[in-house]
Amino acid sequence: MADRWHVEVDRDLCIGSGMCVGGAPEEFRLDAARRSHPVTPDREPSEEVLDAAESCPVEAITITLAETGEPVFPPED
Repeated sequence: MADRWHVEVDRDLCIGSGMCVGGAPEEFRLDAARRSHPVTPDREPSEEVLDAAESCPVEAITITLAETGEPVFPPED
């Protein structure tokens, strides 16, 4: 069984571009302030979620392993 992910959006970095919503409309939403948030923060790994994180123009989306906190995206250098 794959490790679960924890998905977060840094609301201070988010510019509301909607790239994440456009790429993964079932996984992200924009609120009234046009800030993104994940629909399901703790979830099974998903290519759609990873693609959305990679497409964020300000890298506001982080993905970590839920159990250990180890980074999935962005990767550690």
